[in-house]
This record gives sequence, structure tokens and C-alpha cells, in this order.
Amino acid sequence: MITSIFRKSTPLNFSLVVILMLVFFSIYQFQDLSWVNSFFSILNKAGLFCFVVASVFITDFVAKKNGLSKDSTYTIFFYFLLLLFSPTIFDNTNLIISNFFILLALRRLISLQSLKASKEKIFDASLWIFLAALFHFWSIIFIVLVFISIIFHVSRDYRNWMLPFIAFFIAGIMFLLFATVFNLNVVDYVLKSVKINFKIDYFTTNYQNGALSIYATIALFFLVSMFATLSNRPQLVHTSFKKIVASFFIGVLIFLISSNKSSDLLVFTFAPLAIMATSHIELPQLKLKQEMVLFVLIACSLFAFFTQL
Repeated sequence: MITSIFRKSTPLNFSLVVILMLVFFSIYQFQDLSWVNSFFSILNKAGLFCFVVASVFITDFVAKKNGLSKDSTYTIFFYFLLLLFSPTIFDNTNLIISNFFILLALRRLISLQSLKASKEKIFDASLWIFLAALFHFWSIIFIVLVFISIIFHVSRDYRNWMLPFIAFFIAGIMFLLFATVFNLNVVDYVLKSVKINFKIDYFTTNYQNGALSIYATIALFFLVSMFATLSNRPQLVHTSFKKIVASFFIGVLIFLISSNKSSDLLVFTFAPLAIMATSHIELPQLKLKQEMVLFVLIACSLFAFFTQL
């Protein structure tokens, strides 16, 4: 029954997911109502929600436009469920914006397989990644995905290898201009941003540990499913799925090395995992198995959300 609701892509389904996101976003924000006393804070909350919704729809666009999913709303629903594993993300402006820019970059890199306007796509993706790094430095690791995409599609033209460095130069100028206008100490900012911490000491409660463990189990399940079924998928989408898997592992790496450890850092894995989950649920299989997978994921996400409030 649940799978039947999201099997088709309709305005009603999109509206349902957005309403659900607004409900859970509000539940989290209404724990502390101090922000309602400031007009700026209200605008900030509204802006955060818009960025989250935009991130969900960019992920859905990437999946559908490049043949990674059928005409369904599974991708946006899975993204919503994954958000619930880390409710504190609804307050983390920097990570939400950084992830939004990464998704814009991923959109350009996945579409690179068409070989149309390849140089523009490589440059755009690189610039989005460097801009994302201004909000969370270690998202700069996603530049590896740019070079992976170049290897897959346009490695013979040496000019394509130079474009990420040009984008870095332009992003650097933009950052220095911003630092000058707002009197930001560039050296202190960089030194603070590049810190590495492999210790997962943020998780101070059993519920946070439980949510992380459940999330890791779910991620492993969909990852194994992707590897097991990739050879059975159309050859045309193989490189796209490989880039999705690579982006997931880059997101995991960012989580592992970032100094300010929190479950919010999992946000970089939400989009690729939502696409892999959609790919799994759309496989030809017994409807009962589809229902069970979706039901378990819903139950786990609700448990993780409410226990961490």
C-alpha cells in the first residue's frame, strides 16, 4: 500500500512530502521558540527550509533526468526519511548550504555523460564544490568526483583537467573579496577549517549511537544491493551509478575526518543514498518485499527522529 502511493510522480505526492517535511521541521524548531522574537531569525528558518526542499528536488531531478529512477516520488520520500535520522541538521545553516552547492555540482557531473557542453559542466561543478567548501571546508573532497568524471568521459582533452584549477582560482578571489568586505581573518578561518578529527565523540547518548548504527545498517543494505544489481542495469547508466556510489563514499569520508563531529555531517550522504534506495525499491521483486523495506525505513527514521529531540 505504501509503495503504491509513491509509485507515481504527481503534484499530490510532491505536496505530501513537502507537507511532511514542514511538519517535522516545525516539530524540531518549536522545541525552542526564542527565534520567533526576531524577524531575522524567522527569515533564517524560512530560508533553511527552502534550501532543504530545494536539495530534495535537485536530488529527484538528478535521478529522473539521468535515468537513475523511474517516474516516481520514491527519491524525494527517501531523502525526507533520511533527514529524520539527523534532526539537528534543521539548525545547521552552513551544512545545508554546503550540501545544496554539492548537489548542484553533482547535477552537472552526472549529466556529463551526454558529452554536451562538457567544459562548462566541469567548470560549473568545480566552482560549486569550491563554494560549498567555504561553508564546510572538507566538502572540497568532492573535487575528486570531478576528476573521476573527467576520467570516465573526457580525459583525452587536456584542457578539461585545467578547468577545476581555474574554478579554484575564481572561488579564491571571491572568498578574498568577501573576507575583505567583512573584515574576516583569512589565516584563522583556514586554520580552523582544516582541522581533522577521526574520533566520534559527539554521540553522547544511546539514542544518538542507535540512530547512527541504524543509519549505517540501512546504508550498507542499499549499498550491497547496488553492487549486486549494477551488472543487470542498462549499460548507459553504469557510470552514473558509479559516480553516485563514489559521492556516497566521499560523504562518509567527510563525516569521518571533520573536526566538529555530529550526525549533521551525514547530510552529504543523503542524496546518493536516496537514489540508491530508489533504485532498490524499483527493482522487479515481490510487492511484499518492497513494502517491508519501506515500512522498516519509515519506522527507523521516526524512531531516530523522536528519540533525538
